[in-house]
Amino acid sequence: MRLLGYTRISTTNQDPQLQIDSLFSIGVEKRDDFSDVTSGRKNAADRPGVRKLLEHATDGDTLVVWRIDRFGRSLLDVLNTVSGLRDRGIQVRSISDGIDPATATGRLMLNMLATLAEYERELIVQRVRAGVAVAQEAGTQFGLPNTDQAVVAEKLAIVAAARAEGKTAEKAASLVGWSRPTLYRHQNAHTARTVRAPAPAPAATVS
Repeated sequence: MRLLGYTRISTTNQDPQLQIDSLFSIGVEKRDDFSDVTSGRKNAADRPGVRKLLEHATDGDTLVVWRIDRFGRSLLDVLNTVSGLRDRGIQVRSISDGIDPATATGRLMLNMLATLAEYERELIVQRVRAGVAVAQEAGTQFGLPNTDQAVVAEKLAIVAAARAEGKTAEKAASLVGWSRPTLYRHQNAHTARTVRAPAPAPAATVS
């Protein structure tokens, strides 16, 4: 079993040394330490350091962080990241939070995080479905062809709301019956239409 470390700071003005020293003090090797300099608002899976870590990690490894919020300031992102790691057989240990798979209390906390992740995902689905129901009551017909730009715009708004809650592009797109490529196609088309849209003519002035 290997101990893999992960550190994150938001800006280059911050010093990660406290995190690094904590990881090294429990046995993380320098070669197994991965880091990011990025805001916690960026999803963990989109960070280069996390991507390298996931490519390096294998079943049986333990990922160590100084504090669990190093994965992100979004609760859902933290929960999803921890849950995804455990699904791959990678344990998570947080030094400051007392989360340690080697202890009964630590395992209990990890199981609670997994349960919370599932609960948060269900809440997002419920909120999105409620949004669809409200839109339908207001007259939006989601069964119309995708070429109906009003319907596309409504679906894009629902997807954007789900993404803001921490859902992946694929899962957010599935809520409105799209695949991820279809979502990107509509987003690109919407952006292109916005760029092409002529600016409103200035109002005439009376001299």
